[in-house]
Amino acid sequence: MATLRNHRLIIASIFLPDTLTFPDEPESRASTLAEVPIPPKLITRPSSASVLPIGSRVGGSTPAPIDTPPFGAGGQKRLRFEEPIPSLLLDLTARQAGSPLASPGFEPNTNPFVAGFSSLQETLTNMLPAPVTRPLSAASTALRQLGAAKPPAPTPKPEEEKRKPRRQPSVHGMSRSQTRKSMRRSSSASHPTTPLVRASRIPNFDIVHNPHGNVGLQNAVRSVSFPNGPLQEKLWVGVLGTATDGFDEDLKEDVEDRMAHEAESAVVWLGDDEFDKYYHEFCKRVLWPSLHYAVPDAPRTKVFYSSTSFEQYKAVNEKFAQVIVKNYREGDIIWINDYHLFLLPQLVRAKLPDAPIGYFHHVAFPSSEIFRCLSVREQLLRGILGADLVGFQTHNFARHFRQTVTRILQAEGVPKGIQLDGAHFVDVAVFPIGIDVKAFEEKKKDPEVLEYVEMLKERYKGFKLIVGRDKLDFVQGVRQKLLAFEEFLDKHPEWQGKVVLIQVALSTTEENEQEGHVSEIVARINSRFSTLTYQPVVFLHTEELTFSQYLALCTMADVFLVTSLREGMALRTHEFVECQTERKRPLVLSEFTGTYSYSGFRSCIAINPWDYRESARAIYTALTMSDEEAASRWEDLHKHVITQTAQAWVTSFVSRTERVHEEHRRRPVDSIPELNVTLVKSAYNASQDRLILLDLEGTLWHVSNLYLIHTEGFTPPADMIELLRKLTKDAHNKVYILSGRGTADLEAIGYQVPNLGLCAENGCFVRPPGSTGWIDMVPGFNKDWQGPCVEILSYFAERTPGSFIEKRGASVLWRYYTGDLNDTAALQWARRQAAEAQNHIFDSLGERFRLRIIPGATSFLVLPKNISRSTAVGSILHIGVDDEQPSLSTMPMSPDLDASSEEFDFLLVVSSDERLIQRMNGLRHVESASTSLKGSDAKWRLSSEEETYAALNGIVE
Repeated sequence: MATLRNHRLIIASIFLPDTLTFPDEPESRASTLAEVPIPPKLITRPSSASVLPIGSRVGGSTPAPIDTPPFGAGGQKRLRFEEPIPSLLLDLTARQAGSPLASPGFEPNTNPFVAGFSSLQETLTNMLPAPVTRPLSAASTALRQLGAAKPPAPTPKPEEEKRKPRRQPSVHGMSRSQTRKSMRRSSSASHPTTPLVRASRIPNFDIVHNPHGNVGLQNAVRSVSFPNGPLQEKLWVGVLGTATDGFDEDLKEDVEDRMAHEAESAVVWLGDDEFDKYYHEFCKRVLWPSLHYAVPDAPRTKVFYSSTSFEQYKAVNEKFAQVIVKNYREGDIIWINDYHLFLLPQLVRAKLPDAPIGYFHHVAFPSSEIFRCLSVREQLLRGILGADLVGFQTHNFARHFRQTVTRILQAEGVPKGIQLDGAHFVDVAVFPIGIDVKAFEEKKKDPEVLEYVEMLKERYKGFKLIVGRDKLDFVQGVRQKLLAFEEFLDKHPEWQGKVVLIQVALSTTEENEQEGHVSEIVARINSRFSTLTYQPVVFLHTEELTFSQYLALCTMADVFLVTSLREGMALRTHEFVECQTERKRPLVLSEFTGTYSYSGFRSCIAINPWDYRESARAIYTALTMSDEEAASRWEDLHKHVITQTAQAWVTSFVSRTERVHEEHRRRPVDSIPELNVTLVKSAYNASQDRLILLDLEGTLWHVSNLYLIHTEGFTPPADMIELLRKLTKDAHNKVYILSGRGTADLEAIGYQVPNLGLCAENGCFVRPPGSTGWIDMVPGFNKDWQGPCVEILSYFAERTPGSFIEKRGASVLWRYYTGDLNDTAALQWARRQAAEAQNHIFDSLGERFRLRIIPGATSFLVLPKNISRSTAVGSILHIGVDDEQPSLSTMPMSPDLDASSEEFDFLLVVSSDERLIQRMNGLRHVESASTSLKGSDAKWRLSSEEETYAALNGIVE
């Protein structure tokens, strides 16, 4: 929370949360534009299978004459004009009469929220006789008449306007499916765009919600923003999401000024053709399919492998970097979002080397076998690795990223992140997104939502409702959902006429809608199973549905069905769970969603969407599930939703970005002064109760032949024994050796220095000074993981010459290299094997048994997650000689060190463990010295074993 209060957040996302719209005021427009001819009437054509043109009424006027086929090259539906449109604004004006892609279906109005809603029987009585088996009408086209049959609504009062749900308005009269691509092709393709020339004044424009933005990201940021949250300042960086070639410099300047002051946004200006190649060709035709396991093939091979659209991709990322650098202030935190901006972290890092940068990936990340197919794979990965922190939705996506970087860039990938050349380390972590539960609860109580709930109860009385909400592209699995529903009706004829699937479709490009192949399936299902009073599938578009109506659907749903083929966190499942606080009905969820990977959502009914029969069985199970079992499953889902909220997602990611950035920018080792023996000795002599903590490895002992020690045992050096005896001889001193080695090795030291305290296996076991028994710091921890861990390591050890495994009391160590450190080829091979082994152990055992991995120069240690030298020191401060077996309940793993250290008036820490140094630095009377030869927060440094021995001997003499 403090991070959000004290820093401004720069959020880079492809689309800004807000965009522009020019009010429909012909007279005022005339004064701002040069004289141009009035645009001709737009010619449209309805799709096949009795689909009415959007905006027309059932039984109303006939569609306009057919001019050309509705599909152009590539299968995309294009809007056609009789003559070119010479101006951007007039182009947009004409488009207000346009028709986006119609939805599949039949002529009767099947929208349950429309005043003219009618059953099939009521409709057929007013129509000419027709076979019952004919395809049913377009529910979505009827839905566009929402409110058409109602009397004009009174002008709302300001309070009502605020309370009214905010629908996603069409930008310049367009639906979401009509992107800049279709706009540009319909006007500027045949006629050069005429700039908005300034006459009497700059055209008026309004700032409205952008329907193309990342809604989950926007809602999450809004949930922590002032005045309701701790985030005091933020700046969005992105594009408007509409054609801008017609904007002159004066208009751009006015837009920038108003967007900065009214929407906290900085605009990135892109040409329409530049945006087209960047977004539609590279992002959507290359990156999007690849990230979702669909490598494009012919005829897209040329686009995939040799398209020049990547040059536009680089140019757009560079423009984003320029805007960020221009607006950056010292202390800002930069948050870059999603695959549209893969290159941006490195571009910003090159210009702002000291800026904290976090990159979050919102969609799926594929395995390395898929990502390596990209011809520009290395550039993309290096771009991402310019960030301090790379975040993903799930552990699987993070694992895929680490493995991809390891295999393509030959970098060392460990569970915590990526170690690049030199000292640069990039953290990789998981941050599952959630919803703003509090705001969602308030919205559910809206009287409008309750009114729609009652409407649905009445209109679907006696029916079971299955609800789905997905984009109309191949990734979301709408086709698989419909086929599964058809299979369900075939296998269970007793449910025909009793269950309705209401599919809400999020608009996408016309090309994706055609690739979804849903129109034919909807028509087939409705023609096969419809009766005079029953239609099994109702198909709606989101721009035709208010958010209140969607909440009502989720509230009344008996089953919520998600059949995604690949997806990150499906937040619509969270929304469904929170809408079901009273009914508590089940969720059917694809196992290929990121949501399913979390244990809290394992109480859903999991399906493989490719298996239609399994999905059909899941639908039957959900519909026939008892109320008791459904309620029990819902409770588990609800606990996860209210825990992993939008606020938790934002605060954890931003705070982690700041923290890892500070870790990465620690003081260079050359700037840390060498330990001043005179000053430290003065404090030592003036104290009465002293605690001295010394690392064994790398501080008091440097091993020369690890393999020999493994085979013949550990023998402590004589000079180390002599020094420890000097330190423990003074009764005012309490001395501990901290080590990652096992208890047997440390007992060899303790046998010769009885008054020495020992900490083995990085904190798993502690032996207080003067004691002969070890205290197990994890007595109740499940150690069943050690067997499988050794099996995994044995596989890699067989392929790594000279390596060996040590199974200890509560940890497992793999020494993967024991040869000459100058043999770079052998060392690189061993490190690659070690990185693979760490990833396998972490992915298969880490989350299940709560393990952590501590990497070393030639080894790594696997141990319980909540144990470290730092936590062991906290426990040491509570342990006395007469209390050798404290329980975990009385010995906190992370105690308040300030309260515990009052008995010591001198603390000396000599260690290479940076986390321990940071914790101890927060106490009084602490002298900390780092032996890591890296950047550190320690007060002093000791560069060699000889310096360490000389300094310690000088202090005690």
